[in-house]
Amino acid sequence: MHIRGVIFIIIVFSLVLNEGVAQSGYDYDYASEFIWGITKNTSSGLIGGVIAKQSKAIKPGVYRTLGMEIVNIKHPNEVRLNSIITGNFFIWAKELYLYSLRGQYGREYILFKKAPQQGIQVNVQFAGGPSIGIKAPYYIEITTGGFQSKKVPYIAGKYNFDQILGTGNLFQGLFESGITVGMNVKSSLLFEFGTFKSNVSGIELGFLIDAYIEKVEIVPAADNTAIFPTAFISFYYGKRR
Repeated sequence: MHIRGVIFIIIVFSLVLNEGVAQSGYDYDYASEFIWGITKNTSSGLIGGVIAKQSKAIKPGVYRTLGMEIVNIKHPNEVRLNSIITGNFFIWAKELYLYSLRGQYGREYILFKKAPQQGIQVNVQFAGGPSIGIKAPYYIEITTGGFQSKKVPYIAGKYNFDQILGTGNLFQGLFESGITVGMNVKSSLLFEFGTFKSNVSGIELGFLIDAYIEKVEIVPAADNTAIFPTAFISFYYGKRR
């Protein structure tokens, strides 16, 4: 879904929030909830990261939320190429991985409550908090002549295309990471499909912005930024009581 489409949906449901919550005279039937899951966003790969959130009722239909996410953020100009030697994939001109570790505090409102053990419940959530950007060097494998090779951090302009054999090992360079800090804010809709009162499962659709105090040079040859707006979808499962 395009980012502007997600924003439009969130705005529409935000407008009905006051009316919907004010007119709902039901009592909430769970006091707390804990969910976890995986997320994908418009700046990530197939799986963007993992999420966890705890919700606690503060009045009928309103919950306080505490959440944490860790996701991979990619540059929009990243290009996967094949090594002409091995055929393995690598990302040309990429120097950094950016992992965002987010803490989030917010509010969640029940818009439409499902009947016991059936139907779909729709919630809207607003949250924000600090972000820690983990900047890990991107490693590639290069040939050093003959049948020898080594894995090195990619540095723009230092290695020729015909030297590259592929990427480095998974999480290689993570312990050489730098850190940047910032803030994040998000708005989202949650669609719950669980059929049992003690279990919950569903999807979350929304829009999030990470803003750091400095530009993050993921691909130095391209335009880089300190602000990363993304639309996202998350699949979650959890427990409530």
